[in-house]
Amino acid sequence: LVNENGTITIGGSTGVAVAMGLYYYLTNYCTVNNWAGQQLDIPKELPKLPKSGVTVSANDRFRYYQNVCTVSYSFVWYKWEDWEKQLDWMALHGLNLPLAFTGQEAIFQRVYMKMGMTMKDMQTHFGGPAFQAWSRMGNMRGWGGPITQTWLNDQLILQHKILDRMRALGMIPVLPGFAGHVPEALSRLHPKANVSRLRDWGRFNETYCCTYLLDFGDPLFKEIGVSFIKEMEYEFGVDHIYNVDSFNEMKPKSGSAEYLQEVGSIIFDVLQTGDPDAIWLMQGWLFQDKQFWQQAQIKAMLTSVPEGKMIVLDLFSEVSPIYTYTESYYGQPYIWCMLHDFGGTMELYGALDSINTGPFEGRNMTNSTMVGLGLTPEGIYQNEVIYEFFMENVWRKQPRDITKWIADFTRKRYGKYNKFVDLAWQYLKKSVYNSTAGHEDFSTDVIVTRRPRYRNRLRPQVWFDPEDLYAAWDLLILSADQYKNNSLYQYDLVDVTRNSLQIISIEYYNKMIASVMINKTEDFLINSRMLLELLNDMETLLASDSHFLLGKWIAAAKSWATDISESFNLEFNARNQITLWGPRGEILDYACKQWSGLLKG
Repeated sequence: LVNENGTITIGGSTGVAVAMGLYYYLTNYCTVNNWAGQQLDIPKELPKLPKSGVTVSANDRFRYYQNVCTVSYSFVWYKWEDWEKQLDWMALHGLNLPLAFTGQEAIFQRVYMKMGMTMKDMQTHFGGPAFQAWSRMGNMRGWGGPITQTWLNDQLILQHKILDRMRALGMIPVLPGFAGHVPEALSRLHPKANVSRLRDWGRFNETYCCTYLLDFGDPLFKEIGVSFIKEMEYEFGVDHIYNVDSFNEMKPKSGSAEYLQEVGSIIFDVLQTGDPDAIWLMQGWLFQDKQFWQQAQIKAMLTSVPEGKMIVLDLFSEVSPIYTYTESYYGQPYIWCMLHDFGGTMELYGALDSINTGPFEGRNMTNSTMVGLGLTPEGIYQNEVIYEFFMENVWRKQPRDITKWIADFTRKRYGKYNKFVDLAWQYLKKSVYNSTAGHEDFSTDVIVTRRPRYRNRLRPQVWFDPEDLYAAWDLLILSADQYKNNSLYQYDLVDVTRNSLQIISIEYYNKMIASVMINKTEDFLINSRMLLELLNDMETLLASDSHFLLGKWIAAAKSWATDISESFNLEFNARNQITLWGPRGEILDYACKQWSGLLKG
């Protein structure tokens, strides 16, 4: 970045590099911040740089983005206008290795229909729009369908635009590969094919459970896998990095080293046959099943592929890293990832200490094979401070003074410094963003969004002193009049208030349960009334900010419909994912949201 004739000139090796330079200038010289809103109060006269200019360089080759679930929990209803903003955000933060899974069903449809399958066969195999992530992984099949041809076509068109923009920015899109999950119809058309059933992933009934898996050694595995890559290449070209996860939350049929080495070798051979320059990118989430994936099993899978021809996403590095006890993935390159969010839930949460030091520890480890950083949340649009902090690790050369960074963040976020706002955020840093004991953002027992029960009582995770959260809440309210027209401040005030009420609900719930146990009806009714009033207060609060509205989610889903029937199914998908998550509540409340319209309804 240099001063040239009164302007700021930014140069870089790629579009992403230039965008990252732009964001560096805007945030460090113009106090700009965005996501939940925009703070773009850029001075009329641009701040000058040092005479020698400023050079910002990335520490690693890759900056990966997305979890395979993000496309369903956050991006599922995206139109091109939404993708344009998301891609801009990615480029500004230096992300250059994004997952690009949109539209793959249309490619698989071509491959399977050339083999003699029908549209009905596709509809029993592909998940509905809000559940495609899990049918792609082989966790279940068909739930949320039937998928329509219109949806498949529209998603394919959208993928063209996404890939064009990613490539124009200098990103390397990660495309899908064939993992072995096939429609039931394959056995009808090829009775001798070696097809088995995977286990029941989420207690789905026979209609939706137990996806069919084509044996890796069956000749059809290679035929389908290569055909899929060729069809993809014909449609929109390839970029030589493919994500394949055959056992995501699913166990292989054997834990023997010989079997796992054979599986890995076959998958890579298929990728290379379809694309001689192929590199296999694998989510390392499967290795979190430490009972099955012990060191011998992990090593067998990883060493089945030539060194450097696989990239592993250490998906949950900030809480449960795998690289630390696998000799840095036994020589395979890996990416240090922050998972952070499960289900797209909204609780305030972060592990600032871990993400401040962890990437440097991974990079400096003896014989480290770390080649990048990754953002791998299941859902986005929450806890923006954590993502801003983490992405600075792209260019930061050492861990930061978090207290000083937080103070600077408040100035950038709101456009000016306020000592009470700074203090409020220091309390947030000390409380909700100070998870240090291995807690994870997995909110199964949040009172306000969980189905009520008194047997096997709910036990919410609280890793901080609630008084620190309430102190932050008080301080933000104290300064609210100074930020009346600041959308980011208003969003944060609603968000902190929401989380404070969420914590207060625990007290009412616990008193209710205690009343039940000792049969004190009057006490139960008092605390029950208090909890219901709190829920109504949250409903009113959330309705005050457009980011917390159920109606936007439903409207976005229905906007894809071409007729009444499709509109009904899209709305059903949208509602089911954030409530029952399955026909009978199989993954109940996992993706719950604290939204106006959802709490009350």
